[in-house]
Amino acid sequence: MATEPEPQGPARRTPPAQSPRSSAASSTLRAAPGRTAGRIVPAVSRGLPTRTGDSTPDWLEPAMAANGIGSFDWDIRRDVLEGDHRACAILGLDAGRFDRSSATFLAMLHPEDAPVVRRRVERAVAELGQCGAYYRTVFPGGELHAVRFRGRVLADAFGRPSRMVGFVWDATVELHKRERAGALAALREERSRFIKEAARALSEAVTVRDVARVFTELPLPGLPPDGLVLASLEAGRLQILGASGYTAEEMRPFDRAPLAAAHPAGEAVRNRAPVFIASRDEYRERYPEVWPRVSGGNPRSAWAFLPMVASGRVIGICLVSFDDDRELDADERTLLSTLGGLVAQSLARARLHDAEHELAAGLQRVMLPRTVPSIPGVTTAVRYLAAGSGLQIGGDWYDVVPLPGGHVGLVIGDVQGHDVHAAGIMGQLRIALRAYAAEGHPPAAVMARASRFLADLDTDHFATCTYAEVNVDYGVVYAVRAGHLDPVVRRADGSATPVPVAGGLPLGVDPDEEYRVTRFSLDPGETVVLCTDGLVEARGMDLDTGFARLCAAVCGDLPGRGESPHDPLEVLADRIASQAADSTEREDDIALLLLRWDGPAGGLAAQQLRRRIGQADLARISELRGELRDALRRWGVAELVDTAELLASELVTNAIRHTDRDAMFTARLYRESAPSGEPLGRARLRVEVEDESDLWPTRRTPGEQASSGRGLMLVEALADGWGVEPRGTGKRMWFELSVEPVGGPTES
Repeated sequence: MATEPEPQGPARRTPPAQSPRSSAASSTLRAAPGRTAGRIVPAVSRGLPTRTGDSTPDWLEPAMAANGIGSFDWDIRRDVLEGDHRACAILGLDAGRFDRSSATFLAMLHPEDAPVVRRRVERAVAELGQCGAYYRTVFPGGELHAVRFRGRVLADAFGRPSRMVGFVWDATVELHKRERAGALAALREERSRFIKEAARALSEAVTVRDVARVFTELPLPGLPPDGLVLASLEAGRLQILGASGYTAEEMRPFDRAPLAAAHPAGEAVRNRAPVFIASRDEYRERYPEVWPRVSGGNPRSAWAFLPMVASGRVIGICLVSFDDDRELDADERTLLSTLGGLVAQSLARARLHDAEHELAAGLQRVMLPRTVPSIPGVTTAVRYLAAGSGLQIGGDWYDVVPLPGGHVGLVIGDVQGHDVHAAGIMGQLRIALRAYAAEGHPPAAVMARASRFLADLDTDHFATCTYAEVNVDYGVVYAVRAGHLDPVVRRADGSATPVPVAGGLPLGVDPDEEYRVTRFSLDPGETVVLCTDGLVEARGMDLDTGFARLCAAVCGDLPGRGESPHDPLEVLADRIASQAADSTEREDDIALLLLRWDGPAGGLAAQQLRRRIGQADLARISELRGELRDALRRWGVAELVDTAELLASELVTNAIRHTDRDAMFTARLYRESAPSGEPLGRARLRVEVEDESDLWPTRRTPGEQASSGRGLMLVEALADGWGVEPRGTGKRMWFELSVEPVGGPTES
């Protein structure tokens, strides 16, 4: 805080006869030759100057008096400070408060300044030099004054510090100027920081609602407003987006009201320049036509109307109001104008975002099914989660298609890309695939036709897809996969595993691609889960980890969750969707489709497996054996697998070889129950093979070299019972196997 004033002329010397060690008023800190020991502080004389015989020039006194400069003489050895009447007045001294002691003088200094003065004086005494300082002092009345002094240390005949002489003058005016300058600098710094924070907050605002919230919560520095209003301009009408300091009743008359040309907001919009009103009188004088609407019940007394201009067009108005009269200075007006520009840019960006979001939501509503059809025997649930960035629309879709014969088709797919173009292709592909399926084409043909359709569009896009046809009567699923994910099945025991489905190229890559069908069975209450890759793939998570998480969610094994694996389907869909990444972090859309087979007519049927075997599809017999093995293990009768597989193969082969029509295979498991309904533990497996031939099988005794003719012998030897029954057209061959006790779970 030190500032160096001008030096003073010579001062009185201490009488040489006085010794520093014998003086009664000597300082407790004594100066050795060439240095000072301990603490060097000034003392103050009592009253007016006591000096006599001054050698001050005649011209100096009027100059000092005219400039309010006083002089002082500090006897270092006696620790006594003497000054003229101006110095005493500047320092605020009176004889009743000061007793010439250093401690008393330091007590009147500001605590922050006393150490500075002490250090500078000590250094000057030690170096026989000069010093200056700026410090604050408290007058007897409590007023805070500022003082500047400049002094020089004089040595005695032995070169030891003896006296300090100098000038002192009042610097209170400078103190106030410094305080005002410091406050102004702090305010400017605060305003600069506010602009940075406001720009950051507005840049992070995504929607119009976010912009309104940020604006109405801004703490304006130096001029805290009593009211803030943000309004957009739509077709000459104001739409209130957000307000603080005003009630809803106060805002209602202005919301969606036409903007009058005589209103200050209208002038701001017309001239694209802010309008500042310092008082109610000024408002009444400048805008008499609209003043009656404002004066009634309005507590505000000063206003600032800030037009929001973006891309050369006024898009709204910011209103800042105050309860008291307020004449805003140039800096305050600049701050508000800058704020209006920031809000305008943020609002324009947010309006564009909201428009894009509404467009995306509208397209998504059109592209995806509005409702999922209700089909007896099955329960479905769907979810769609948009990506957290971009236009929030992409190529993911799902569909549930009622098929001829009471079957149902399930579709899940994903068109390459994440934009409106991908969404448009998705809409066309979804309609085409739905049409092919509804016409009754088998799953492989549906997928092949959809691939050819996408290739003919010539869009340079491809799509992954899984299509599954579900036989509602028997719980049989015929699935086709085109570069998509395998379905996941939740079994009746609560376990969940992916079901491998033969895959082909994505749709649109090769128009001549042929797709293979994979068949698998569902027991009553079991659920098929189809999803797009956004659910199982993310940044930092590979596909295997994603599938493991999905299976854990499907079977209810997520950490910290206590859901049962038999929750309702909607609860299961919510649980699966909740494992997806937060919407702000997710980079891809998610489509989710769940189907639970409830059994015929929505009831729980007996556990069964039903398949049609084509006349020319001999490889289907091998597939049937594998499906029968899996079914018997799921039903808890694994001990019947070998025998049932052998006998079923014999019956099916016999029907295919000796007829010219398809055969229908059916396997049912029956469990005996007590009259109370409790299971007894005994199970009976009945296998039936139907054909349309009237030729009945004949039991033969083949010779040792014969290669056939032993099928019925095996059936008779191994089955608990067998037979042939006539039908209206054709016949039904059957056999039964019994097991006791049952090793697996009872029928639910």
